[in-house]
Amino acid sequence: MALRALALLVTLLAWPGGRALVPPGELKQLSAAGSKYIDAEVENAIDGVKQMKTLMEKSSKEHEAVLHTLEETKRRKEEAVQRAQAAERRLAARRAACNGTAAALWDECKPCLKRTCVRFYSRSCHSGSGLLGRQLEELLNRSSPFLLWPDGERLEALLERAQRQERRFEDLEEHFELLEHGVADVFEESARAPVALPLGAWRRPGLRRPGTRRRRHLHPFFPHPASGFHRFFQPFLELTQRMVEDAQRAADWEPWQRPLAESRNASDDRVVCREMRRNSAGCLKMRDECEKCRELLSVDCSETDAEQSLAREQLEDALRLAESFSRHYDDLLRDFQAEMLNTTSLLKQLNRQFGWVARLANLTQDDSGFLQVTTVLSRTPNPQDPSALPDTQVTVQLFDSEPLELTVPGDIAWDDPRFMELVAEQALQHYKQLSPE
Repeated sequence: MALRALALLVTLLAWPGGRALVPPGELKQLSAAGSKYIDAEVENAIDGVKQMKTLMEKSSKEHEAVLHTLEETKRRKEEAVQRAQAAERRLAARRAACNGTAAALWDECKPCLKRTCVRFYSRSCHSGSGLLGRQLEELLNRSSPFLLWPDGERLEALLERAQRQERRFEDLEEHFELLEHGVADVFEESARAPVALPLGAWRRPGLRRPGTRRRRHLHPFFPHPASGFHRFFQPFLELTQRMVEDAQRAADWEPWQRPLAESRNASDDRVVCREMRRNSAGCLKMRDECEKCRELLSVDCSETDAEQSLAREQLEDALRLAESFSRHYDDLLRDFQAEMLNTTSLLKQLNRQFGWVARLANLTQDDSGFLQVTTVLSRTPNPQDPSALPDTQVTVQLFDSEPLELTVPGDIAWDDPRFMELVAEQALQHYKQLSPE
């Protein structure tokens, strides 16, 4: 009460020449009329938050189905890769058995391949050639000569693609859980808003907080709802951009297909440097630059070795199957990501409209209502247009905010029902703007 009395005094002092339009006894009726409008908007906002919760529940059910399909596809892809790896080991062993020079050629191919790739990288890229050399040496030392053959390259590409897919999946899962927890927080805070709604309107069966598998990651990135639920969306959009770039990596390898002597533009160089830093296996594409590597590629006893021919057929069948499942897995991830973007966009719109009600969680409503009118003053007439009705200056306090001065056109009388509706609408818009968009 002391705050409202002070607001009244300050307002009267700030408006020399203003004329009080409403007797003090009528201010209570105006406050009640304005509070009635605010009550309706609060209940409307609560209904909007329920829509957010319903949308999130629907998305969560669909998410479970997506997870099941992803897990099944991943399992079948991994089984095909394992069969390909087993066939690769048999094929490498048969090739080594039929041509004893393969191991010696491989030992001479590896250092040449390393020198060629590091020299190319040093000419095209700014830094990191030492690290690239170490990474490539580790790859060559733990691999067999089979790595140089096209089938070996396909197998290595599948393994590297699987790592990218796993990173994308983990990112999507973490952000989906963030979204679930964010909606749950807004819902729970809104449920504490001081309005007369039956408890059953909130605590319906099935409304449960999401799991806590990654709960420890939530709070560093996800603010309390009162700080702005919207802040979740920007990091998610940034994540999406990274995923789009990641999905383009297969196309990024295209410049490697050209002969080294062929001129490239600066854009191609940047692509190659970026991809080489991510995966030194790209250096294998330079095998034609080394004589011993070319000789090794010509080692083939499949025409006289039936077991080698069978191993190659088994390998190619397993690779085709694994690549098919890998493409399907990528398609599923893209669909999952697109659905998340669509859901996130809808939730963002709903939160912009209704999320402000979560800020009322700790507010106590007294008998006088949410909106209090402290003064209604008529402005001094405009000397340039004395015939125009002067605007009306209204000072109000909404919820727990500071006193706010609003203007109502002079042609709307204070006892017109539209008067307090306009005042309440302006006050609520101002209150919403206090929260970051």
